[in-house]
Amino acid sequence: MILSNYFKFLSHQLKGWPQQNYYLFYFSLGCQVMTLVSAPITPLTILTFIGTTLGVLCVLAINAAKSVNGLLGVISALCFIVVGFSAKNYLSIGEQLAYVVTLDIPVLLSANWNVNMVSKIRKFTGRTWVVAIVATLVVYGLSGYLIGALTDDPRPWVDAISFAICLTAGVICFLRYNNQYFWWIASGLAQMVLWFISFRQGSATLAMFINSSIYLINDILAFTVSPWYNKRERARLVAEEKAAAEANSDDQHAFGLDH
Repeated sequence: MILSNYFKFLSHQLKGWPQQNYYLFYFSLGCQVMTLVSAPITPLTILTFIGTTLGVLCVLAINAAKSVNGLLGVISALCFIVVGFSAKNYLSIGEQLAYVVTLDIPVLLSANWNVNMVSKIRKFTGRTWVVAIVATLVVYGLSGYLIGALTDDPRPWVDAISFAICLTAGVICFLRYNNQYFWWIASGLAQMVLWFISFRQGSATLAMFINSSIYLINDILAFTVSPWYNKRERARLVAEEKAAAEANSDDQHAFGLDH
């Protein structure tokens, strides 16, 4: 019964997204399939394909303010950790762990997060802008120095800027600030640079660069159709979640009366 309800919840979370999100997913899937079949297929390229496909679904779920990103994020993170280790982009591993800690585990464990999350969206104040920017710069400096000194990472400072931006963005998202998308756009650009350099140096497949570019498109899209910024879409989802909650309450009440 519990498992059945969970799958019902997941199915609900994949519905009601802006149409543009679905279009972007299918476009991404097509690009990744072409990338996969255009080069020798290995366990690493298959793992990359699975990770990028689920990763895109994850960021599109966040865009749509749907909490299914928790499950999708954990699975894609496991795939990307292996890919990052193979490419010696060690901070990309830390980046995925940061996502799991700030975005995925809280969503999976917190019942409160999963209840009409879209109604809890908020904006930065002047103080939170300063804190977020300073935190990003501090993490960048520390991580770049440490990863360069302690490992054989061939791109420590490029790796570090991607990690710093992504870590901060994950925390901002967890706190439900819509300003996260300024960080996500910067993150998409930084990851595109990181994985393009990695590809040119023979350390990764082109799939990771394509994945980062899809993330960037998603982040730009968020400013137009996402409930994080679009008030009409936010109001629609609030009403939809309220109706779903009432219907679920009625079902539980009827079940209690029958048994």
